[in-house]
Amino acid sequence: MIGEDANGARNETHAAENVDAPRRSDRVRVVLLDDADRLLLFSLRDETDGSTRWFTPGGGVEPGETHRKAAVRELREETGLTDVILGPELWRGRPWNTVRDGVTYEVHQRYFVARVPAFTIDTSGFEALELSAITGHRWWTLAELAATTDLLRPAGLAELLRTLLVDGPPSRPITVDG
Repeated sequence: MIGEDANGARNETHAAENVDAPRRSDRVRVVLLDDADRLLLFSLRDETDGSTRWFTPGGGVEPGETHRKAAVRELREETGLTDVILGPELWRGRPWNTVRDGVTYEVHQRYFVARVPAFTIDTSGFEALELSAITGHRWWTLAELAATTDLLRPAGLAELLRTLLVDGPPSRPITVDG
């Protein structure tokens, strides 16, 4: 079985290794826009094919934590922001499976929006896994997103962002891939 993790990296396992039902993994992502409508994305390099994948800041929801609190905490850990006012939930990722340490997880992601003035990213709060996997970060314009050949998560990110910037947040979260 081949799955893809939140960052688009492929994971492979065999059915015999995963006789238990997948464990649910709730995750949050933040569509972080600066005052010039640029979107912050982090990158990782897929060593299997050499491709670069870009994704929004975020991570796992800890036990007893709401999705909104997890999103604010993840922003603090990954960017250094401490006073973010989180906007509405925009999107919900279609569930997908990933395997870590022989355990299969069914990942459920929620995407929130936040607007901030441009600032310098502080990644000193990265956890060990982030330090080993994330290869960079940058602010992207809509035109740059539309032109890149790199893999973006969620799928269709340039069009999703264009719709958000033109129409504003949806009245209900939209289902997205990735």
